[in-house]
Formats: sequence, C-alpha cells, structure tokens
Amino acid sequence: MGLYIDKGNMGFREARRGEYVDKSGLIRVINGTLGTEYKYSCVSRARRFGKSMAAKMLVAYYDRSCDSRELFQDLEIASDPSFEEHLNKYPVIYLDMTRFISLYKNDPTIISHIKEELTEDIAGTFSNAVPYNGEDLMRYLQLIAAATGERFIFIIDEWDAICREFDPKTKAMDDYVDWLRNMFKGQEATDVFAGVYMTGILPIKKYDTQSALNNFREYSMVEPRKMASFFGFTHDEVLALAQKHGMDFSELEKWYDGYQMGAQSSMFNPNSVMEAISSEWCESYWGRTASYDTVATYIKMNYEGLEDDIISMLAGQRVTVDVTNFLNDLHEVTSRDDVLTVLIHLGYLSYDRVKRQCYLPNREVSLEMEKAVRKNNWKPVIGAIETSERLLDALLRGDAEAVARGVETVHQENVSLFKYNDENSMACVISLAFYSARNDFHVHREYQTGRGYADLVLIPRKNVTKPAVVIELKYDNTVDTAISQIKQQHYPDKVAEYSGEMLLVGISYNRKAKTHTCQIEHLNI
Repeated sequence: MGLYIDKGNMGFREARRGEYVDKSGLIRVINGTLGTEYKYSCVSRARRFGKSMAAKMLVAYYDRSCDSRELFQDLEIASDPSFEEHLNKYPVIYLDMTRFISLYKNDPTIISHIKEELTEDIAGTFSNAVPYNGEDLMRYLQLIAAATGERFIFIIDEWDAICREFDPKTKAMDDYVDWLRNMFKGQEATDVFAGVYMTGILPIKKYDTQSALNNFREYSMVEPRKMASFFGFTHDEVLALAQKHGMDFSELEKWYDGYQMGAQSSMFNPNSVMEAISSEWCESYWGRTASYDTVATYIKMNYEGLEDDIISMLAGQRVTVDVTNFLNDLHEVTSRDDVLTVLIHLGYLSYDRVKRQCYLPNREVSLEMEKAVRKNNWKPVIGAIETSERLLDALLRGDAEAVARGVETVHQENVSLFKYNDENSMACVISLAFYSARNDFHVHREYQTGRGYADLVLIPRKNVTKPAVVIELKYDNTVDTAISQIKQQHYPDKVAEYSGEMLLVGISYNRKAKTHTCQIEHLNI
C-alpha cells in the first residue's frame, strides 16, 4: 500500500461500518465512460455533499490491490452488468489536494512537491517492472503502461483547492495548469489512463483553463446531468432513514430539503441529515463545516441590487440568475450574477435550471443567510425578522389590528425594496413579515386550491397544533372582498385536508391613505 497508489479500500470500509446511504450507482455512470472519449470526469459540488465519500468509494471499487467484493455485494452496483468487468482491476492513483495545501500553502513550488512525492510513490510500486531513471512523471507512467499493459484510474479529491488558495496570476497556478495539461491531454493520456475522476467545489471551465482541460465532462450544482441523484440524499432515502431511526421526517425536510439538482426536485444536504440522525436533533450543522462569513463577504458587495435579491429570497421569493458568464474564479467576482452563481456552487442557494432562478432551499441555509444579513447590519430586515414572531402570534390570536400595524411597519421600513404596485408586491412584504412562520408551517405562495390561487397559505407541520392560515391580499380594495373571495373560491376546501382548524385572513392596502387593514375569521372544518 502506497501513499497515493494502491491505497486499498479502508476509507470506504470505514464508511460501510457506519450509516451508509447507497450511492454506488455513481460507479455505473463512471464505468460507462472508461476507455471512451468521455473518460475524463469532473464532479463539482458544495462542501458537505459527499465529494470525498464518493472518491473513497471509487478507489475501493477500482483498486487492484484489494478485494472489495463484500463491500459492494449488497449495493445497487452489484446487479449492474459492468460490476464484474471493472471490480478491483486497475492501479489507482488517489490525491487529496487539501493535504498539499496544508503542507505547502504559501509555497510557490507546491506543484514540484506534488510531482516529486507522487513519482517517488509510483516508482516504489513499479520499480521491479519498470526501473525509474529520473523520467518525467507522465513519461514514467507511459513506460509502465507499455510494459505491463495496465492503464491507470486517476482520482483527485478537491482538485480546485489550489485554485482557491492561490491567485490565478501566480507561478503556482501556472505550474498547476501546465501539469494538468501535461497529464490529461493528448495521446499520452489516452495510452496511460482508463479513466480520470476529479472532484471539487467549482467546475473546471470557470477557472479559464478550458484550453488545458476542455476534454473533461463536467457535472456541477448547476448542471449535474445524469449524476443528479448522487449529489445529495433523495426524498425516499431520507424517508427511509427517518423511519429507521425514529426521526420526524417533516423536521428533516424543513431543515435540509429544498435543493433542486437537474431532474431531482427534492434533494437533502447529506451531511446535515446524518448529523441530525446522529444527534437525534434537527438544527443547523452548517457552521461546523463552513462559516457564514463567506456569504456575508459576497452579499456585502451588493452589485446591481444584490441586497434586494437576498431580502426577496429571505421573503420566500425566487430571483432570476444568469450562471453562464461567471469565470468561476473566486478572486474575480464582478457582478450580481457572479455572486449568486458562487452561492449556488457553495450550496447556499438552490438553482432551478428550467426557470433559471435561485432561492434559499431550507431552514438551515436561511439561518446562515440571516447571520450574514446581521453581520452586514441590514437593520430594516433584521427588524422585520425579529418582530415576525410577535406578528405571527398576533395573527394566531386573531388580533387583526396588530397584524395590520405590523405589516405596515415592515412595509415602511423596506419601502425602497418593496414598492407596492400590485398584490404581488404586497405578497413579498407579507412573506417577510411572517418570516418566522417557517418554523412551524409550510409556507406557500400562490397556493393552488382547485378553483384559483390563494396568495399565501400556511399549513402546519406535522405535530404542530396550530390552525392553517389562508391569506388573501387586496390592493385598493376592502378586506371584506378578500374574505369573500376566499370563501367563494372554496380555498379552505383544499387546505382542510391538512388541518381541521383554519384562519381566513384578508389584508388590504389603501394606496391613498397608505395604510393596511386586516380582517380575521376563525373557521372549523
């Protein structure tokens, strides 16, 4: 067993000893690329989304130095026709780039250290078959492949760690790009590698190294392709975990669901789900592996109204984003779209590729965004968040006057952002005003009821003994009209399946008087 080659299956074996969710279907996808023009794969996803776990699984499956059959025999991949063909058949080179960052973070010759250590380790393994005589690493690999007939699997975990730590204009970055080009381009690479798998946070092309690495097929938080289901935990996977461990699935859903990965519309943060199951408690585990300072730094830039977009997302809105122009260089974030795209790749936002919109996916991430807003001292928003619990309490008590005053205060403090033009702009204010409702309710904007769409509906979460709430908004109209519409369109009928108790709420805004009025009716179904 070497440091970088023939490492065996211990990493994945340890994972199998604990709670493990089967993601071995990833192997089937990679097997389909081996020995083809698509054998170069770069899979980028946010921290806490299982990058290293996937890399260890691939090492265990392909590594010729061990027998991993029992580790996979009860997993999905075992029934795939390609399973036997590639199981433990390759010399596997595995690099974790964060190791070199920790050792040589400020050393401009870091790439020389990587090549030296890697060459020494490989030579120690193959010296009997092919003596090492000082050749360049790639040349030595060619000699090995020619002499033994074997082709390598090369796996790099956190490949972009160097790109994140070193300025793109430094010698270290130039050396890194040159080395990657030398390793993975041209006929030499075809002769040496059966497959290459790299994982990181950001896609390759966004570092402006496409001329060096344009032969890689990329799978990312923005475009996961056929790997979407392997990027996080699916609805069914988390439901099974919740049932196995006696956890409340609705709580796990509230805290960690909401990511959209390609065709997968309900994806959970895997690390946080496992932390919650281990501790038997749902809360934000984000801060244990990342800092809200990251998002605070980016949103403070406030390019082109970025602050307004963040506030809108806190209010439950989605915002349009163009993810195509970002160079993916963390040292060069120059626009609103750049910031939003970075936050998508870092897992702070989810991305709807069809609608080209981003949004806050769940309670855990919303709390991190709250911290960033507080750090940037956005006082009106902080005030709205802090008073939202009192406003919700007034709503549930049926205090219509207090609700009207509270909504009016939120509107006045954020009037530069939420300029009333219609009921939709009113809905943004109402969503922000009732921000804390997300703790106990599923909050739905434009909720389809069968005969129309209710402006805002709050459906109590499982085990929450509070009434459902149907809110109808009117602009330059009366609250009586709002309540009548709720009844005439039979909005309560659809909501009644979730709760036998309900509040019908009409909120109206008078443009001339610039005042809000509210009416609340209690309904038992």
